[in-house]
Amino acid sequence: MVALIALVVIGGVTRVMEAGLACPDWPLCYGSLLPGRQMNLQVFLEWFHRLDAFVVGVALLVLGAVSWLQRRRLPGWLPWAATVALALVAVQGALGALTVTHLLEASTVTAHLATALALVFGMAALHQALLGALDPQALPLLSLPWKLAALLAGLLVPAQCLLGGAMASRWAAERCFAAGESCRWLLLHRLGAWPAALSLLVLAALSLGLPAPQAPLRRLSLVALLLVAAQVALGILSLRLQLSQPAVTAAHQLVAALLVALIGALWGRGLLRPSAPQLTSLAPSPSFLSEALRG
Repeated sequence: MVALIALVVIGGVTRVMEAGLACPDWPLCYGSLLPGRQMNLQVFLEWFHRLDAFVVGVALLVLGAVSWLQRRRLPGWLPWAATVALALVAVQGALGALTVTHLLEASTVTAHLATALALVFGMAALHQALLGALDPQALPLLSLPWKLAALLAGLLVPAQCLLGGAMASRWAAERCFAAGESCRWLLLHRLGAWPAALSLLVLAALSLGLPAPQAPLRRLSLVALLLVAAQVALGILSLRLQLSQPAVTAAHQLVAALLVALIGALWGRGLLRPSAPQLTSLAPSPSFLSEALRG
């Protein structure tokens, strides 16, 4: 999760620093794994973004392999979920290549971000679903209003983040401030923030009435509400500074990625309730390696 969230944030910083084409080729950078002579801040950002994507891909490949090898000891849905995540990261890599070969074409960059957000959301949901599988009897049925609020937040928050990415990939805010162009994207992003924030406010209010076994859901909902307040503040600050401070813009993107992860966690814990046998432990036994080698 850390590498996935970092991937989204570093990608946003790469865009802010206009480093998206700092490495003109793909998958290498200036024809080498480590472009020492050409290395500067912009090249480093693009190179490190690719390195982080590689780490995420390897981690998901290992997760997929282990989950299939150990499928008899794990929930039946886990190998399939890991396979879907691996497919998404493959799509993410292909879109990353296209962003370079298509010279940062806006729709390609937006699709690249959408896939990254889907990975963040899905992996957070998978993690919480696994935790729920440890003791499914401790998860009472949730009320319909809470489920609807969580469903709405899970749609509105990622959509708002994607709208921000579509705006950023077109440099719409900068063009609006400089020449009064593309201001509709900025307006849509500002208007979209309110229903997303309201959905999290309603979800947090409903979570206060959850029973004691659902304390994790209550905590996640309240943290999400705090994050959305920070996100609104950072958005207002970045506009007042006219996006002149990359650190503020990067913080805005970091909080957005964290919000998507939290909503995914809420879905995994509260909405995606897989009917798997109860697990007593997800820790590997001493014979884990030998069993994995035997398949």
